[in-house]
Amino acid sequence: MQDFTAAFEAAFTMIVTFDPDLVEIVLRSLRISLLAVTIAGALGLPLGAAVALLRFPGQRAAGVLLSALMGLPPVVVGLLVYLALSRSGPFGALGLLFTPTAMVIAQVVLITPIVAALTRQVVEDLWGEYGEQLSSLGSSRARAIPTLLWDGRFALVTVMLAGFGRASAEVGAVMIVGGNIDHVTRVMTTAIALETSKGDLPLALGLGIVLMLLALAVNGLAFLIRDATRAPAAQEAAA
Repeated sequence: MQDFTAAFEAAFTMIVTFDPDLVEIVLRSLRISLLAVTIAGALGLPLGAAVALLRFPGQRAAGVLLSALMGLPPVVVGLLVYLALSRSGPFGALGLLFTPTAMVIAQVVLITPIVAALTRQVVEDLWGEYGEQLSSLGSSRARAIPTLLWDGRFALVTVMLAGFGRASAEVGAVMIVGGNIDHVTRVMTTAIALETSKGDLPLALGLGIVLMLLALAVNGLAFLIRDATRAPAAQEAAA
């Protein structure tokens, strides 16, 4: 019990004093996750909106596929990206394996279906609410996509926050393609796993606390945004 208490005290000391190793790992984790979420948003938002509004053969199957891909096993994604980036793979000549870029790619593959599937639901709901009005104004389904994405921007921010939360908590895929190299590809989740196996509990606990605070902040922000968007709608309904 004393060892456990001492580890917690050391962890809090590292956080308060901005331990260089801890800060380096946290900043690298944020940089990789934010870049992955940005790319996933650029891909997933229009993709989800297109599947929601455009009429094409297999549209329903595409929606089902997006929902199914939300549950992609991270280790399988890591394996596929590893095979694609390895020396014998189609992109091996780029030399991206065991780099932060490979970790971003793996996270993008994991996050994009989540962003696209949630966006599809948001846009479908908005079309059900404003579809007739937009059609009466001469707007086609394709032309309505930017309008609905803008109108649902607050809901879509929570979608992006969900993607960021998924990316920041990922360990399996990023460890496979990143290799957990010190000062290069070590992020919070992989460092926690490594330091725990080594018995270095202070650093593992410090990173764990930061990761928990980050998760709470993301969920709290999503709740505030969702609450803020519901208030005007409730006022309009009451009026």
